[in-house]
Amino acid sequence: MTLSELSRCYEEAAVPLRQRLKELRQLLAQTEDPEEIWHLKRRIAELTPMLTQMNELAELTARYYERGYYRGEKYTL
Repeated sequence: MTLSELSRCYEEAAVPLRQRLKELRQLLAQTEDPEEIWHLKRRIAELTPMLTQMNELAELTARYYERGYYRGEKYTL
């Protein structure tokens, strides 16, 4: 598997997370139950870093071999 193929896999895996976060935010806007609000906010807080990391890894693997691409220190050894 090449890095560009891996990048597409990360992008595809991010789609359901993005959709679920959208659903949770819509439910959060509609509910008034404090306990339900707490659970929804907690789930959103758990899924948001996962989506962020998938987006970062998709970009990193897509652009890894480009000259001048700054990779940052997060995913280096």
